[in-house]
Amino acid sequence: MAQYSIGQVEQLTGIKAYILRYWEEVIPCFSPRKDTGGHRIYSQREVDIIRRLNFLINNQGYTIDGARKKVIQETEISDRKATGLFSLRKSRAQLHDLYLEIEAYKKANPRQQDTEKSNEQG
Repeated sequence: MAQYSIGQVEQLTGIKAYILRYWEEVIPCFSPRKDTGGHRIYSQREVDIIRRLNFLINNQGYTIDGARKKVIQETEISDRKATGLFSLRKSRAQLHDLYLEIEAYKKANPRQQDTEKSNEQG
């Protein structure tokens, strides 16, 4: 997983470090973790949020408050979709495991399967 220092984020996004620190204060879904030395470590998700904020403010004419609300809304929607996708993948894995158990049972009990087939035909 990519991790960036505040200087790297400043170079990647063109947003000054003092603005990044301000955004941390006013935007709840945006808070980089700090390492043992107290230096900010930004994830790729946070860099994406910074780029989105920059676009909304500088290209779309949003105020910082409007951009904050928009990013929070988008983040909540994205998180809900990710949660739903995770649940779907978990259910699919459980179904796959169940299928494998059934197939293993069939292989371990071939006579019972033959009996069931003859009952269906007769």
